[in-house]
Amino acid sequence: MKYDKLVENRLKRIEGQLRGVIRMVENDGECRDVVMQLSAVRSAVDRAIGVIVSDNLETCVRESIEKGESTENMVKEAVDLLVKSR
Repeated sequence: MKYDKLVENRLKRIEGQLRGVIRMVENDGECRDVVMQLSAVRSAVDRAIGVIVSDNLETCVRESIEKGESTENMVKEAVDLLVKSR
C-alpha cells in the first residue's frame, strides 16, 4: 500500500511527541506530566492506526468491487486489526 504524506506527517508528529516524553524523563519530569504525554502519544498512535486501516480498507474494497469480488472478509480483517491494536 502507498501511504500519503498526511500519514507520514502524522507519524512524524508522534515521533516528536515521544522524543518530548523522553526528554521529560531524562530531566526528571513530574510523573503526572509524563503519563499525560504518554497518554497523548497512545491516542495519536491509535488514531494513526485507524487512518491507515480505513484508507487501506477503502482502497481494497474499491478494487474488489471493480473485480466483482466479495468484500466481506476484508472488512472483517480490518475490524480484527482495529480490535487487536487496542
